[in-house]
Amino acid sequence: MEDRRKNKRIELESCLIIKRLDNAASSEEVSIDIIDVSRTGVGFTCDKPLQIGAVYEAFLTIWTKEVLHAFIEIVRIVKEDATYSYGGIFIGMPEMDAARIEVYDTVTSSVTQE
Repeated sequence: MEDRRKNKRIELESCLIIKRLDNAASSEEVSIDIIDVSRTGVGFTCDKPLQIGAVYEAFLTIWTKEVLHAFIEIVRIVKEDATYSYGGIFIGMPEMDAARIEVYDTVTSSVTQE
């Protein structure tokens, strides 16, 4: 598969809780496992089927234990056995939060090069 991300992907072990915004009846919260995250998006796995094009509210716990509030639009879905692999882009993420993700990438890249 061709990588179309503009920014470098970062591996991050974390979970987040998401709920769909465009359908009030389906405000179920779902735990997901993050595969990678970049300044512009996130890759994750989940046991529940989500819909492509849908926008979900997310509370992303990052490596500093801070919680970033974000909105994610699902742009890619791949079914893998009993789970689904998703790709999503951040919608309207504040520049300060995007910068936190980029700072983590800079720090980890510096440490691995030494």
